[in-house]
Amino acid sequence: MTRKTVRIAMNGVTGRMGYRQHLVRSLLAIREEGGLDLGDGTVLWPEIVLVGRREHALRAMAEKHGLDHWSTDLDAVLADPAVDIYFDAQVTSAREEALRKAIAAGKHIYTEKPTATDLDGALELARLAGAAGIKHGVVQDKLFLPGLLKLKRLIDGGFFGKILSIRGEFGYWVFEGDWQEAQRPSWNYRTEDGGGIVVDMFPHWEYVLHELFGRVTSVQALATTHIPQRWDERSELYEATADDSAYGIFQLESGAVAQINSSWAVRVNRDELVEFQVDGTEGSAVAGLRNCRVQHRSSTPKPVWNPDLPATHAFRDQWQEVPDNGDFGNGFKVQWELFLRHIALDEPYHWDLLAGARGVQLAELGLKSSAEGRRLDVPEVTL
Repeated sequence: MTRKTVRIAMNGVTGRMGYRQHLVRSLLAIREEGGLDLGDGTVLWPEIVLVGRREHALRAMAEKHGLDHWSTDLDAVLADPAVDIYFDAQVTSAREEALRKAIAAGKHIYTEKPTATDLDGALELARLAGAAGIKHGVVQDKLFLPGLLKLKRLIDGGFFGKILSIRGEFGYWVFEGDWQEAQRPSWNYRTEDGGGIVVDMFPHWEYVLHELFGRVTSVQALATTHIPQRWDERSELYEATADDSAYGIFQLESGAVAQINSSWAVRVNRDELVEFQVDGTEGSAVAGLRNCRVQHRSSTPKPVWNPDLPATHAFRDQWQEVPDNGDFGNGFKVQWELFLRHIALDEPYHWDLLAGARGVQLAELGLKSSAEGRRLDVPEVTL
């Protein structure tokens, strides 16, 4: 077995998501398995270069995980010909400039979303990457969740018949930071720093809808800030200028309608932090992060609405659990493996910067729809 090294510069992995999912549960997990077996007698070994602004945090992380390379100088890292891939998990406002630099340096790109702060910037990144001849990918992790993989299995098998509607519920209560520490960084709640739940979550909803059900053709959204004041990491009071909740209606090319609520100011009364209910002429399903339950047309009960009598149906008990029928790995790790195979073997990979631009577009139009109080068409994104 031949070992081939791929050097990956990881920028922004001192943050929660970048550290837990991309570094520890993806690339370090691949290293713990001995590398990525490419199936041709070659094992791909990720060599990691940590990049960020806080020297002490980078040094401590490198020491903790036995990593030899870290730097606070992004330009120097990108100038190193030994670096093959640039990965970005920074705050949104810093991402576009860093990606431009990496493309100019000829590095392959793998990045969190949103890829830019507006559609023009996102499309320009895709154009620059195409002109540079580099490979590029955007994280679309929810497609690889067990619950949504089961849902896709149902779609591909024709379980639903004609799909009529999709209803999504996402969110949880993020503490304000005064008497309990907030679970999310304060920049998430400041528009000037690239925060807001529309910017954060609408790119997710775009690729979930696009990949599973078809292209979004219109959006009507209401974005609001339910909690106007919060306390930051230094326990200082600040004004929340970004939306913390959004309520969206999306028309799909197929004619199906999706309604998705997203909120950081909602208490959870569902089985998982995100759930999608899909209703079709032949059956329905409710999919979360891990589980998926179904009810077929043939086994659908006939409840009768009578507010004067207590309910006689235990509705949740009438659904059937979809079996795993296989092992599901960490979704972030699975997508990393696909991207690395794309780099090493030129295998097909379509979750690229153009796909990322669609997510930026939907967030941009969602905010515009909310500001103008009207439904907006979503044009097809092309270069």
